[in-house]
Amino acid sequence: MADKIVIPATKRTEFGKGAARKARREDLIPAVVYGHGEDPIHVVLPGHQTHLAVRNPNALITLDIEGTEQMVIPKAIQRDIIKRSIDHMDLLTVRRGEKVVVDVYVEVTGEPAVGFEWILEQATVSVEAEATHLPEHVTVDITDRDENALPEHIALPKGVTLAMTDLESPVVSIHEPVEQDLGDEEETTEEEAAEGETAEGESEENAEGEES
Repeated sequence: MADKIVIPATKRTEFGKGAARKARREDLIPAVVYGHGEDPIHVVLPGHQTHLAVRNPNALITLDIEGTEQMVIPKAIQRDIIKRSIDHMDLLTVRRGEKVVVDVYVEVTGEPAVGFEWILEQATVSVEAEATHLPEHVTVDITDRDENALPEHIALPKGVTLAMTDLESPVVSIHEPVEQDLGDEEETTEEEAAEGETAEGESEENAEGEES
């Protein structure tokens, strides 16, 4: 498990768009903490420290809420479209030993069989894992493959299982390059050129007829 990440959190006393804008101007991020049937807790978090923490989207964070520690993971992060700064966060409370479902990135390793190409079809997949041992990514090895890589071909860390319902759609599609048939195009070009020459000849004949 990675080093413990502790972020101080202060309970919010002001709400609404105006209060949220004011918090962001002060480099604070509004957030809501919820889970386990408890009442949601509205807090603000230090901006820079929080940005660093959530570079891993499934980071396990310990909030120090005015002296009380609470483990959470990010469930939703709203970002400014242009600045990419965080506008708001939803944080799910978790307990040690508890299993949660999260989306993780797919990392592709290796190269397919000679003469084949590959396309990543699913950038993320859903997995279930212990809250204190969430993977940052999972891996698919396509070395020398000449067939699609399905969810069953994902290498999962110990204690991690797939939480997907569709197990038939490829995670990585592997195929031979599609050769473009230029024969028809060349034939069409030749026909168009011939038609152009014919039309030009007819125009010249008409012009000669008018002169005579």
